[in-house]
Amino acid sequence: MDEMAMIDIESKLRHSGLRPTRQRVALATLLFAKGDRHLTVEELHEEATTANVPVSLATVYNTLHQFTEAGLIRVLAVESAKTYFDTNVSDHHHFFVEGQNEVLDIPISNIEIGNLPDPPEGMEIAHVDVIIRLRAKAS
Repeated sequence: MDEMAMIDIESKLRHSGLRPTRQRVALATLLFAKGDRHLTVEELHEEATTANVPVSLATVYNTLHQFTEAGLIRVLAVESAKTYFDTNVSDHHHFFVEGQNEVLDIPISNIEIGNLPDPPEGMEIAHVDVIIRLRAKAS
């Protein structure tokens, strides 16, 4: 990684209120270097291992949740047993391809949401996430 990209990652972390530790910088570099994408804790841990970044699975888990709290990434709870992290924090929705465990972006402009229920007293709707599940057509 070139020095300018490293400075950008460190700046991004500082701007989000996170101290740019060696492990955070390494994981952020792996996470953001490939553009917008969706991945699990296990997938990022595997990438870190392949890149010879010495981090435990627990560290990857904790770091991704810190990045989420800082607004750098979003959490997608697609299945109860599997959580994906999305590097695209802009408003958009998702397709989930069942059987392939693949998440694809849907531009926000492609879905119109209406007739939402009134929230309980003292509450407001913060965000609406749409996940459309796909499977191969039956022959």
